[in-house]
Amino acid sequence: MTADADRVADLVERVDAGEIRLHQLTDHTDSDTAAAVRRQVVETAADADCEAIGDYGFPAAVAEPNIENMIGTVQVPLGVVGPVDINGAALDDERYLPLATTEGALLASVNRGCSVINKAGGATARVTKAGMTRAPVFSVTDVAEALALVEWVRDNEAALREAAEETTNHGELQDVTPYVVGNNVYLRFQYDTKDAMGMNMVTIATKAACEVVESETAASLVALSGNLCTDKKPAAINAVEGRGRSVTADVVVPSEVVVETLDTTPEAIAEINTRKNLLGSAKAGALGFNAHVANPVAAMFLATGQDEAQVVEGANAITTAEETDDGDLYISVSLASLEVGTVGGGTKLPTQSEALDILGVGGGGDPAGSNADALAEAIAVGALAGELSLLAALGSRHLSSAHESLGR
Repeated sequence: MTADADRVADLVERVDAGEIRLHQLTDHTDSDTAAAVRRQVVETAADADCEAIGDYGFPAAVAEPNIENMIGTVQVPLGVVGPVDINGAALDDERYLPLATTEGALLASVNRGCSVINKAGGATARVTKAGMTRAPVFSVTDVAEALALVEWVRDNEAALREAAEETTNHGELQDVTPYVVGNNVYLRFQYDTKDAMGMNMVTIATKAACEVVESETAASLVALSGNLCTDKKPAAINAVEGRGRSVTADVVVPSEVVVETLDTTPEAIAEINTRKNLLGSAKAGALGFNAHVANPVAAMFLATGQDEAQVVEGANAITTAEETDDGDLYISVSLASLEVGTVGGGTKLPTQSEALDILGVGGGGDPAGSNADALAEAIAVGALAGELSLLAALGSRHLSSAHESLGR
């Protein structure tokens, strides 16, 4: 986007003189000019050329809800794989999957997995659980008072629900689970956030519920998030209880397809999965038991405007593989805590919105929540394709040669 050069120069001088701070520029000019001023200030200070950063294709004002002190954009290459046949409850169709990444060979690998899935008749995908969490921590005098708070919460969940749901038109409080650690009580609130990923929604709602707790009990709120939620950190509670959407995708691949297309066998893939993804991950103390689920999850998160930091939880997945009684290959991926949405946050940005349209899941669904379910199913199938392809590459010992042939 372009800005008036004289106006930019004047504002740069005022910033350099200390009259205006970078974050105050939008009080004095439009968003694109403010971005140009910041960019020039940074270029001078760092002796850097930010021409490409400043070459973006939408008004800077569009991004204001998503970033502060904007100077431009970082452009990540976007590609597609598929179309892949998804037999889901919310998405039952062939779809191209958009992935944004700088890792060469990733899309080629996932695309190979998609082709195998199609030859097998498509992958089945289902969201098995949904609920976004926020877990404040309260301080109490002792364990007796902690237990009294737990009992009060169990008896007054309706009052907490009423207070929480007054803050939102869409969110619904599903459950409040107490955890006691000495004189600390953690309350893990879980909400149905429909098509929104919902972190802002549940934070605001939980704050309202906490005010009821403090007014009606002796407990004192220490922090609105006590890290038992658990957001943007590896955590066993998310692997066990789930967060966001828990989703599984699976497929049975005929043995002849495995042999002819992947140059390996169902038995070999199953053995590699056990020794690598299960035993190797266990020995490493990993929370995820998979080959590279983070790869397609991160690429689809970037493409569709999800919170990229939540790849930490989104890659919390278990891959299983076994040879069936008929000698075919059964393979599945279960993602325990996939936090995704099709409304709000980065989904409103122009390119990310278009990527959601490629999937056919942009905006709110009918019924509410169905588009976010469909997105979760699509990501799970992409992860399944990636796992299938990588395990096969290891089984055929083609992993390094594939990277070499693609010049990566």
